[in-house]
Amino acid sequence: MATLVLDNGAYTAKIGYSQEKVSVIPNCQFRSKTSRLKTFTANQLDEIKDPSGLFYILPFQKGYLVNWDVQRKVWDHLFGKEMFKVEFADTSVVITEPYFNFTSIQESMNEILFEEYQFQSALRINAGSLSAHHYFHTKPSELCCLVVDSGFSFTHISPYCRSKKMKEGISRINVGGKLLTNHLKEIISYRQLHVMDETHVINQVKEDVCYVSQQFYKDMEIAQMKGEENAVMRDYVLPDFSSIKKGFCKPREEMVYNGKYKTGEQILRLANERFVVPEILFQPSDIGIQEMGIPEAIVHSIQSLVDYTYIPFVALCAHIGHIFTLSLPPYVFNIILTGGNTLFPGFRERLEAELRSLVPAHLPVSVLLPANPICYSWEGGKLLAHSPDYDEMVVTREDYEENGHCICEEKFDI
Repeated sequence: MATLVLDNGAYTAKIGYSQEKVSVIPNCQFRSKTSRLKTFTANQLDEIKDPSGLFYILPFQKGYLVNWDVQRKVWDHLFGKEMFKVEFADTSVVITEPYFNFTSIQESMNEILFEEYQFQSALRINAGSLSAHHYFHTKPSELCCLVVDSGFSFTHISPYCRSKKMKEGISRINVGGKLLTNHLKEIISYRQLHVMDETHVINQVKEDVCYVSQQFYKDMEIAQMKGEENAVMRDYVLPDFSSIKKGFCKPREEMVYNGKYKTGEQILRLANERFVVPEILFQPSDIGIQEMGIPEAIVHSIQSLVDYTYIPFVALCAHIGHIFTLSLPPYVFNIILTGGNTLFPGFRERLEAELRSLVPAHLPVSVLLPANPICYSWEGGKLLAHSPDYDEMVVTREDYEENGHCICEEKFDI
């Protein structure tokens, strides 16, 4: 039986058979202002000739799957003849869901997977659990890890011990890629050019030019300088979707510091915007979100486990702050970074430096950034599908038809 692994994220769906490579596809529908009557689904975005003023129709809102009509259309496209040609009668599916997902959403997903698509078996699981499985599979001698998943809607900090999810230690920060893009739109619209309807373009700007500052106040001083002294400033050429299909950052040597460009290109000049937007991940209070940044949330996550007296984590607490002083073996606490926001240049280094400032000098801190943090959890699902325990973890269609949602909740609570 074939196994289809679907990391069903709020921004992109990572999908592929367990014996094949992954495909990263937008998990939404689109309408463009030039062809309002036509709806484009998932990777049909490439067919839109003019993506300016693109309208997104998202199945997820605030991190949870609520628009099933859109999600069905996306899945129909992914499972259909144009994409993966799924033979449901001979296919098992591994699909991700958010932490602490609502029961009503879980039941709807069960019904759609088993009754509408008629998969032979299914496994609902958190993306962080797949990432942890990937980590423990590659490093079987490790005892514990902590997964930082900074995605489209949220940033989750999730500790795992011997592949078991420690629910009491899971923390959520309500900052994700969507908020960062929206904030960048507001800054640019206030300072330079109205771009509030250009989510697709500004998201590309964010990915191309933003970075995490290692010395925020020093970079802020540099960003206020004039001319060539301003090493932070960059000029971004916006696409016109005729001669320029995709925006790009001008090389430093081609920048015009005084006067206008003669080429007629539409330019965005970005200075402190480049680093103040990703800074929200570390200082949400900068824009009025009264929550912890990622480093503090990591410390809080482990402190929560100490409060619940999880013995394996008590040993690790000495490695993350002034929490416990114990004569224990020197465990190394590994933090795995996943999700699109971890791709910002300098993200790993900044997080490691801030954790280092919270940790006694003699204790190790290890922050790991995988080669492809966006697909790391999908790779974990691929490994899980080949695990000898996989058949015991899934719910078959026969089990579901006989026992309903009860059997799903019994098996999927992992």
